Amino acid sequence: MTSQQHQTGLPAPTHTLLLSGNNPEQHRQQLLSYFRQTWELYESLFDCLADDRAWNTKAISLRHPLIFYYGHTATFYINKLMAARLIDSRTDDKIEAMMAIGVDEMSWDDLDNSHYAWPSVAELRDYRGKVRAQVEQLIRSMPLTLPISWDSPAWVVLMGIEHERIHLETSSVLIRQLPLAWVKPQQHWPVCQEARHDRLTVPHNSMIQVAAGQVIQGKTDDTYGWDNEYGSRTSDVQAFEASQMLVSNAEFFEFVAAGGYQTRRWWDDEGWGWREFAAASQPTFWVGSSRRPEELKLRLMAEEVAMPWDWPAEVNQLEAAAFCRWKAEVTGQSVQLPAESEWMLLREQVAGDQPDWEETPGNINLAWWASSCPVDRFAQGEFYDLIGNVWQWTTTPIAGFEGFRVHPLYDDFSTPTFDGKHTLIKGGSWISTGNEALKSARYAFRRHFFQHAGFRYVVSDHQESTAANPYETDSMVSQYLDFQYGPEYFGVANYAKTLVEIACGVTEHRQRALDIGCATGRASFELARHFEQVVGMDYSARFIDVALQLASGDEFRYVTQEEGDLVEYRQIRLKDIDLGPEQASRIQFMQGDACNLKPQTQPYDLVLASNLIDRLRQPLRFLHDITRMIRPGGVLMLSSPYTWLEEFTPKENWLGGIRENGEALSTLQALQRLLADDFEEISPAQDVQFVIRETARKYQHTVAQLTLWRKR
Repeated sequence: MTSQQHQTGLPAPTHTLLLSGNNPEQHRQQLLSYFRQTWELYESLFDCLADDRAWNTKAISLRHPLIFYYGHTATFYINKLMAARLIDSRTDDKIEAMMAIGVDEMSWDDLDNSHYAWPSVAELRDYRGKVRAQVEQLIRSMPLTLPISWDSPAWVVLMGIEHERIHLETSSVLIRQLPLAWVKPQQHWPVCQEARHDRLTVPHNSMIQVAAGQVIQGKTDDTYGWDNEYGSRTSDVQAFEASQMLVSNAEFFEFVAAGGYQTRRWWDDEGWGWREFAAASQPTFWVGSSRRPEELKLRLMAEEVAMPWDWPAEVNQLEAAAFCRWKAEVTGQSVQLPAESEWMLLREQVAGDQPDWEETPGNINLAWWASSCPVDRFAQGEFYDLIGNVWQWTTTPIAGFEGFRVHPLYDDFSTPTFDGKHTLIKGGSWISTGNEALKSARYAFRRHFFQHAGFRYVVSDHQESTAANPYETDSMVSQYLDFQYGPEYFGVANYAKTLVEIACGVTEHRQRALDIGCATGRASFELARHFEQVVGMDYSARFIDVALQLASGDEFRYVTQEEGDLVEYRQIRLKDIDLGPEQASRIQFMQGDACNLKPQTQPYDLVLASNLIDRLRQPLRFLHDITRMIRPGGVLMLSSPYTWLEEFTPKENWLGGIRENGEALSTLQALQRLLADDFEEISPAQDVQFVIRETARKYQHTVAQLTLWRKR
């Protein structure tokens, strides 16, 4: 810890909590301290907002305004603790529904014009206070054994802490993109005062030879990690050269002055499309005209300063890659961004890791300043800033290691980014704390996104694979893809198609339909043949991501298990089932919780809930909420094999399959009783079969019961 931190009053970022130890009660106090320090640090960031518009206006079109992120990290705790069954009631249903899911994974030309009635800052402060008290009480009272594992209640708390530390950084980037008049500097977020304002005095960036070596990746340390860090990968890295320093503003100016933003051949198609859309002519955070470099300023989080030419250039991956193509042309060498494996080999020159540091070896973990600093300020081995100052772009699309598996409480942390469109950043920035400051950290963003990120370049012959759509190997996703889009087995018709055919026979109006629990979307696509507007909703982001890719016209590839380690590779396209852009354009796929539905402004003519009610924690609440969303005369379709399991639904919440006052109560009888006031049963319950393939020689043959209800 530096004396400067204590002088400024910024809560000093503690080292990441270890998972093991000999004293559980001492660990409990450390966890409580880590939680409180993270909470206070995050709230102190919002001291930089000086205008109501800063809270409620989007800094960029692709993300929500900061009011969302202020509430989001608190709702994350409640939603995950509810999912883990560590708490049994919500703090505020409305806030937790509205602020559960962000909109960060978008293309640069996807404009989100949605309007939300956000709560006030005062309401969210009150809400955050309630959540803080609830989490602190949980930490004090929950069972705690060491080491902390994926199944431990403490892991869920750490998940919330590390999630908030991620948003500490991403929110600081959004603050940096707000109008300057809406923000204000704070003494507890101090800016580095070291800078060269004459670009001719910035030291030359030389190349250093790096010997070949082997890199073994996969988290093995004793700290919290995200799912993509686990598993293993071994890479043999050939010798290469790497720039001694990060690319400075002065070095990047050479590219700008050479017509870098006007010369098409230095950009790939994606980069040039972004450059034209953004009308970019210089880095986003440069203020003024590069034609008058002596007048340029640099936008920091809450102020503008005279251009610090020796600070790292902060650009997106598309700009960094264009610089490398220009540099390659000028030098005649194979200049490019490093691969993740090459960066990992460089990282070996930095001793230890964040939990072991007595003095932080670079501008990271908020140990020095709340801004970048000169690129020659922190030597680390032969290089500077192998870690810290700004994140470093790579050429590597993020993917899982061998043995990758998702955490069941956060299944959409990594898998939506395994699409070839999200590129890894490594090394951390000045505001990277917690898990972000670890050697094993793996974060990825769309190539047009801005973080506190810059780059160093290498001379290397390595060519990274950039497959846009790798085969889906997640067993659950692959199984549902085959169930919904694969061949028919044993003469049993496609389940989704059968249900939609029945729906069309009982619906008079076909304006709006909801397919809730849509999985990978087959029934939604079938409904779009007949309805003008369709909403496909599922709790799993993995399923929604697949449905969105299919809706965009992409083919989707997946593997099915044959036997043992043998698999079969398959692919699906909408046109193979006679569906196309016309039907896809009628569908809105979204992630949502059937037990925490947002109110709708327009009612539905049809709601289809297939294989859903026996997988809900609160099926009665779902029935109550969904009833209000169906217009009079509209239809509710419930199809389920009624496989009630305490793994999904607490037994006291089962609708049927129980004895009531000693008498057997079936789910059908319960539904008839529960729905009688609001619905009439259209026809007697009927059986609908479906088959799910597990392996080439093992199948699930199930008989679901379908009930049809017309709202009075």
